[in-house]
Amino acid sequence: MFKLYVEEMSNQHSEQALSWRKLYLSRAKLKASSRTSALLAGFAMVALVEISLPVGLPTALIMCFSVITILLIVTHLFALLVSTCILPNIEAVSNIENINAVKESPHESMSTYIELSWIASTALGILLFLLEIMVLIWIQFYENYKYAGYVATALLIPALLAVCVFAYHFYHKLVTHKYKSYNTTIDELDGLATELENNTEMHGVTLEV
Repeated sequence: MFKLYVEEMSNQHSEQALSWRKLYLSRAKLKASSRTSALLAGFAMVALVEISLPVGLPTALIMCFSVITILLIVTHLFALLVSTCILPNIEAVSNIENINAVKESPHESMSTYIELSWIASTALGILLFLLEIMVLIWIQFYENYKYAGYVATALLIPALLAVCVFAYHFYHKLVTHKYKSYNTTIDELDGLATELENNTEMHGVTLEV
């Protein structure tokens, strides 16, 4: 029947439209994580090379600085590695003027790695960056201005909590928006299929199986 044919074509176009949206979103996430990770990883490397440790610095503080710096660099290098490996393949497909080219993109099969890269760069990486700043303040002012470390810690704890709450709220809003957007697209395509079917029936056009 013509109705089944229209529904099938509508489903195909809706799947392609959603896939293209996912492709552009994945590309944007990889670009953002790549820029952020390159910047923050570079900062961590410069801090590691340029820092001068005062005499009498507690061993626990040095160990804390070493661990946080390593975690910060590894986290951002992981995000940068994923972006560098996947982004060129997505860019190549997005530049092809063919609606069916989206099937050649790895953005859906690699979606888990893309999400991990984005979360590592924008969430975990930023939290580690804030901790790095606090430890650097302790190291720089430990000898003469120890109270600066206490002030930095007192300010950083609510800042970290605020960042965590904001990240959760933002992610929840983003997921809700994506869900509503997909539902709107599907409803529009269903309405278009119904309109085509009604117009065909009005003109007396039938399609035999």
